[in-house]
Parts: sequence; structure tokens; C-alpha cells
Amino acid sequence: MPLPVIAAVIRRGDDVLLCQRREGALAGKWEFPGGKLEDGETPEQCLKREIEEELAIDIEVGHIYQAVHAHYDHGDFLIIAYLAEHVGGEISLRVHSACAWVNVADLDRYDLADANVPIARSLKEESESARSGVGSNRRTD
Repeated sequence: MPLPVIAAVIRRGDDVLLCQRREGALAGKWEFPGGKLEDGETPEQCLKREIEEELAIDIEVGHIYQAVHAHYDHGDFLIIAYLAEHVGGEISLRVHSACAWVNVADLDRYDLADANVPIARSLKEESESARSGVGSNRRTD
């Protein structure tokens, strides 16, 4: 059974927050920040706690964006990504080596952890569709 990991797609306009892992099996890889659920914790509580612990910022957690099953040499994980908004505080690197606000169109320029690639791809496709009007209900007459 995969270990659930909760991730935050923290948006600021067309940008999302990526963080670079400092250590461990995925050191140097970029990811959407988050972490593992603790006993008795909801996914939303987990995200708020993890983001405060890791980045010293407050977020408002929205709805589930996407879930991704990932297999690594060090285990199986179910990444559950939620949309979120930065609502307070200045980013302070506590566990990551770097963080960056990245335009959704540029996500493929970062060396993402494998589990984060489908999420980034969905964000990019969604952004491209919105810009082109594909799938929108906008009237053109």
C-alpha cells in the first residue's frame, strides 16, 4: 500500500511555488512542498502544518487538484496535490536548499521529482488551454 504524501500547489497568478530538496533520496530535485500525514490529521491540517514548518508561511488550502502514484527505490507513494494560496508570511528556507516562484509555462525547465511531473504537466496544459480558449465557455460573437 502506498504511503500518502500531501503536496501543495501554491499559486500566485500564473506562478507556482517549487522547492528544491536538500537531502535524502531525491536531493537536488524540485517538488511541490508538503509532507506525510500524522496520526489523526486531515490532509488540509497536514498541509498547513508542513508548509509552516518547512517554509514559515501560511496558506489557505483549496480542493484536491490531482493524485499521483509513484514508485521509487525507497518506497511507493500516493502524492495527493491540493491547490493552495499563500496568505501570509515571508518564505524562510528551513528544510529546502531553494524555493522559486515559477511560471507554469516554465515548469518543464526544472528537474522535478518524478511524482511531480504529471502535476506540472496538468498545470501547464490547463494554462495553455485557458490562454487559447479551448474548453472555455466564453462567447466569441
